[in-house]
Amino acid sequence: MKRFGVLTSGGDAPGMNAAIRAVVRSGIDQGWEAFGVEHGYQGLLTGEFRPMGPRDVSGIIQLGGTVLGSARSLEFKTEEGRRKAIRHLNQRGIEALVVIGGNGSQTGAYSLHQMGFPVVGVASTIDNDLVGSDITIGVDTALNIALEAIDRLKVTASSHERAFMIEVMGRNCGYLALMAGIAGGAEAICIPEFETSPETVADVIAKAYERGKKHALIVVAEGAKHGVIELEAYFKEHNERLGFDVRATTLGHVQRGGTPGAFDRLLGTRLGAMAVEQIAAGNFGVLVGQVKGTITATPHADIVDRVKPLDPKLFELANVLAK
Repeated sequence: MKRFGVLTSGGDAPGMNAAIRAVVRSGIDQGWEAFGVEHGYQGLLTGEFRPMGPRDVSGIIQLGGTVLGSARSLEFKTEEGRRKAIRHLNQRGIEALVVIGGNGSQTGAYSLHQMGFPVVGVASTIDNDLVGSDITIGVDTALNIALEAIDRLKVTASSHERAFMIEVMGRNCGYLALMAGIAGGAEAICIPEFETSPETVADVIAKAYERGKKHALIVVAEGAKHGVIELEAYFKEHNERLGFDVRATTLGHVQRGGTPGAFDRLLGTRLGAMAVEQIAAGNFGVLVGQVKGTITATPHADIVDRVKPLDPKLFELANVLAK
């Protein structure tokens, strides 16, 4: 092994830069040359490679986002596109690639591996829906950003005796909404995994008012069947029996842009270093993640096209605690 590459793909996540830093410096410690691929898989197709030394990754561990950038690439999803990517890698003498990203990114990594190119994945997505890691890079920071927003909204909600809905990211996974709802003391949580009708939510809010609560909070995952727009319209129609006026807030990409906390910096660092260990051992076609507190590698074949399920007991607990 003389040269290896690293790229970030898909949605950015706080802690990606910590992983890049660890990959680059750990690889250099092995005596290899490190190359960063800019703009994700699109950069493989356009040949956007740049050498990276220890100083090139100085001062990035505390930065959100990714210094290598990310971009969507429809061409890479085709076999010809992937062959083009491999040609560019071979022309640069790059012998292995580290892919930092979530489900779509790891599907792409597995496709390269199936075509014979050595790839190691690093689990990174705020959605936390990736099989092969109990928690992924970016989740902890995104969760704390959501929780801070919830705490702030509760102050206003209590002052004006209102109900607030807050939509959080997570695509089709309700992990962020569920955990933020539990930690933030929400009265109702709407997530894709467990359908909650607008009538059920309205009933919860009305009963909270009857019990003398000064405010109510509803946390809604962006992938929930009944989203914020539908719920808000329903609540306006049934406003008289709710007891509370309802306001809606969408966090959106605010959750992605936070400065990574200590947990995500450490997780990114550990996963990045482990990815290099896998390259050194010749163990390719794997995803590096944290399982039961241990940094481990899971074959891509075991994680691609799968979604990590939520624990139904946590949803039940959220309903119990909302009384």
